Amino acid sequence: MRKKGEPIMRLENVSKVYTMGEEKVYALNGINLDIHEGDLASVLGPSGSGKSTLLNMLGLLDPPSAGSIFLDGIETTRLSEKGLAGVRGKKIGFIFQMFNLIPSLTVLQNVMLPAVIYESDPVKTRQKATEILGKIGMGDRLSHFPNQLSGGQRQRVAIARSLINDPEIILADEPTGNLDSKTGAEVLGMFKKLNDEGKTIIIVTHDLHVAKITKRTIRVVDGKILK
Repeated sequence: MRKKGEPIMRLENVSKVYTMGEEKVYALNGINLDIHEGDLASVLGPSGSGKSTLLNMLGLLDPPSAGSIFLDGIETTRLSEKGLAGVRGKKIGFIFQMFNLIPSLTVLQNVMLPAVIYESDPVKTRQKATEILGKIGMGDRLSHFPNQLSGGQRQRVAIARSLINDPEIILADEPTGNLDSKTGAEVLGMFKKLNDEGKTIIIVTHDLHVAKITKRTIRVVDGKILK
C-alpha cells in the first residue's frame, strides 16, 4: 500500500523499445515520473514524441520494456495479466479522443459497462450511472444511442463512464481533439471541477491551450521528459 506522502503513481527508469528489423526504436527512454494525488497535469509534446506511449504506461495498457511502474505502492510490472486488469479497472478511468462508445448500447448502458464487467450490483450501478449523467447535464439522454448525440455530448458520456468505478486516476487522451473550441472549453471546465473534487487527472495533448488550464505540464520530446 502507498505510504503517506508517496506519489499515487511512480515510473522508475521506464523504457519502451520496438524492434524494426535490426533497428531498435525507443518510444520511451529512461522515464522517471511521479504523479501525486490531486494532480491536474498535461502531457505535452509533438506527434511522435512518445506522449501516447507514456499514456499507455500510466494506464497499464502496455508493459514497459524496462523499468518499474508503481500504483498505490504496488509494483504493477510484477502482476499477472488478470491482476493487472483488476487494478487497472478499479483505479484508472480512461477518456479517449474518439469517445470509444459502443454504438449498440444506450448512454446509460455505456456508462454502466465498466462496472458491469467487474460484476458490481446492477441496481446500484444503474442508480450511480444515472446520478453521474445527471450531474453532467446528460440526465435527459439516458436512452439515447451514441449516434443521436453531438460530439460534446459523446465526450460527456465518456467522462461519465470513466467515473463509474470511482477511479483514483483519470487519463484523457486528446479529449478535446474532435470538439469545437466552445465545447472543448466546456469539457476542460468539467476536468477542472473533477480535479477540485479530488480526482487526479492526466491529459495527453499537443494543444497549448489545454496545457494552460492544468497545474503542471510534463513535456515529452524524443521519448524523454524535459526538465
